[in-house]
Amino acid sequence: MILLDSIHLYPCKGLAGISVKETNIDDFGPEFDRRWMLVDENNEFLTQRQLPKMVLIRPEIQGKMLRLNAPGQAPHEIPLMPRSGTTTEVSIFGEQCEAWEASADSGNWFSQFLGSPCRPVFMPDSSRRDVDPDFAKNSARTSFTDGFPFLLIGIASLEDLNQRLEEPVEMRRFRPNLVISGSEAFEEDRMKRIQIGEISFQVAKPCGRCRVTTVDPDRGEFSGKDPLKTLAGFRRQNGEALFGQNLIHEQQGRIRVGDSLKILEN
Repeated sequence: MILLDSIHLYPCKGLAGISVKETNIDDFGPEFDRRWMLVDENNEFLTQRQLPKMVLIRPEIQGKMLRLNAPGQAPHEIPLMPRSGTTTEVSIFGEQCEAWEASADSGNWFSQFLGSPCRPVFMPDSSRRDVDPDFAKNSARTSFTDGFPFLLIGIASLEDLNQRLEEPVEMRRFRPNLVISGSEAFEEDRMKRIQIGEISFQVAKPCGRCRVTTVDPDRGEFSGKDPLKTLAGFRRQNGEALFGQNLIHEQQGRIRVGDSLKILEN
């Protein structure tokens, strides 16, 4: 039996994740996931590709606030889901999106820790960023993700990869939303449509990995060429090293750790 083993949210793109036992799924995807993002002085998005220290910032959801913790700095809070804000236009992977500005204090807090001018912006409900229609059966939206509302990886797939590495890596290197147990290695690659709990998902496309996978999440530094180099050695397709599957949800609702995964279409 294939089960949902863990659920992970990333309230701000590029920061450390939060593990939860259950989550609501709204129009964007997992509730609160990547509704915040850091941008530079040109309103271009920032990730661990440019600033690997981002992974050292640990968010906590505390009521209606998002509490941010970083080594050597006092904690800082921003609204988890602001109700209003000054509108600006930001760029993510060449797409222009409407976003809301945060306070100048928030920008200063991030800039001080990361050593680079930056500030957080929020994606309001009024902002519409569509999933690539080449991979979506129906119109679907997403937040400040790399392109899709969900990323799913099987524990067995990571175990297979770790057997090929000199030093094993943890699942958090790959920043999934959904981790499943009970599947065969890379069985997620053969799924086309699935159901987890009460929610059905389209399995849209494999996830092409980047150098973020080489960031040591404990040190906030790039740590060599693996696991990306090894992945590229046996999982390379169309110039990308593939690991995990991007999903698009077909309903809104709720999922929980322990929910069973049913394969609706292979």
